[in-house]
Amino acid sequence: MENYTYNSFTLHLEGLNVSKESIYPVYILIFLSYLFIIVANVGIVVVVVMEKSLHQPMYLLYGNLSVNDLLGNTIVVPRLLVDLLRPPSERVISYYECVVQAFITHMSSTAVHTALMIMAFDRYVAICYPLRYAAIMTNKMLIKLTVSAWGVAFVLVGILLGLTIRLNRCRTLIKSSYCDNAALFKLSCEDVSINNIYGLTFTVVLFTGSIGSIVLTYTKITVVCLTSKNKSLNSKALKTCSTHLVVYLIMLISGFVVIILHRFPQYSDYRKLSAILFFTVPGILNPIIYGMQSKEIRTFLSKLFESKTILPS
Repeated sequence: MENYTYNSFTLHLEGLNVSKESIYPVYILIFLSYLFIIVANVGIVVVVVMEKSLHQPMYLLYGNLSVNDLLGNTIVVPRLLVDLLRPPSERVISYYECVVQAFITHMSSTAVHTALMIMAFDRYVAICYPLRYAAIMTNKMLIKLTVSAWGVAFVLVGILLGLTIRLNRCRTLIKSSYCDNAALFKLSCEDVSINNIYGLTFTVVLFTGSIGSIVLTYTKITVVCLTSKNKSLNSKALKTCSTHLVVYLIMLISGFVVIILHRFPQYSDYRKLSAILFFTVPGILNPIIYGMQSKEIRTFLSKLFESKTILPS
C-alpha cells in the first residue's frame, strides 16, 4: 500500500537513474554541454548588443531566443548536476522551489514557440513586403511583439500552474528529472480532470497556433519565391528560412517526444532523458545555426578575433 504524506513542503526528486560507473562521464558530458550553452548564447547576446549594425529586428529576435535558451537551461541543468552527485535518498527539493522551477521551464518552452512565430512573421514581411519592411517592423512593433510573446506565455503558464497549486498533495516523490506541471499534479490524490483538460487544451492551442503560423507564413513565402524571378530574393529566402525552419523542427520534435513519453510510464527513463535534451539540444544548436548562418555575426566575430590577435609593436 502506498504511504501518504499530506501537503509536505519537502519533496523528493527522482532525477536521472544512472549507474555508479556512468555518473562521472554523464556529469562531465552534461557540464560541458551546459558550459557551451552559456558561452555560446551569452556570446550571441553580447554580439547583438555591442554591434550597432545588428540592431535589426532579425538579430534582436536571435538575442531573444538566446535569452530564452539561457533561462530554460539555467533553471534545469545546475540542479540536475548537483543531484547526479547525490544518492537518490538525498535528492530533496522544497515545494516552492519546485513550483518556481516548473513555472520557468514551462515559460521557457512556451515562449520558444511564440518567439519562433514572431521570427516567422519577421521573415514573411522581409521577403513578401521588402519595401514596407522598415515601416512595419519598427522598434515599437518589435517591442510589442516581444512583450506579447512573453506575456502570452506568462498568462497560459500562470493558469496551468495555478490549477495545480490549488490541489492538496498526498505524495512527495517527483518522478522526473526536474519539476514540471505534470509531475506536480501527480502528487495529488484529488480529481485532476480540470488540470488534464486545461493541459490538453493549452498544448493543442499552442501547437496549433505555432504550426499553423509557420505553415501559413512559409506557404506565402514559397508562393512569392516561385512567382519571383529575383534570384537574390530567392537566395535570401532560402538561407534565412531554412535556418529558421531547422531550429523550429528541432524544438517541435523535442517537444512532441516529451509529451508522447509522458503517456507511457514504462518508458520513464527515456522521458527523463528526452526532457533534458529538450532544453540542451536547442540551446547548443541554436547559436551554432544562427551564428554560422548569419554573415553579419560571422563578420563581427572575425573582426573581434583579428583585433585580439594583433600585438602592439
